[in-house]
Amino acid sequence: MLSTNLAPHVGAFCYNKHSSKCGQFLENKKMIEVNNIQIETDAYGYLLDLNQWNEDVAQAIAQLENIELTEAHWEVIYFVRNFYQEYKTSPAIRMLVKAMAQNLGEEKGNSRYLQRLFPDGPAKQATKLAGLPKPAKCL
Repeated sequence: MLSTNLAPHVGAFCYNKHSSKCGQFLENKKMIEVNNIQIETDAYGYLLDLNQWNEDVAQAIAQLENIELTEAHWEVIYFVRNFYQEYKTSPAIRMLVKAMAQNLGEEKGNSRYLQRLFPDGPAKQATKLAGLPKPAKCL
């Protein structure tokens, strides 16, 4: 079950050090419900608590992003999660393309391939679906 709620939360300071918006005031936050559990996101849909991520949460976010997840999507999602665990940062697009080319081959490590999977921005959408903070260099 999935539902969303945009709840005004003016002036709420980020309390989670792993949030994509720490150190900034959030204008509002969203709540998504997955399997009868309320999950808090920032105003852009990024999880505020990275520990709440699981594949059901990714599916719910994908539905909101109008993406039907395939094996190719999951490969990128888990690649991005592993990247984050190793480097403690979400990869910007150039970093993501380079790392994927080195690890998964040139066919998958190119921006066109990733753009087809994540049309609103590969680094931005892949990290959101992976339950990670927004990459620092994403607009």
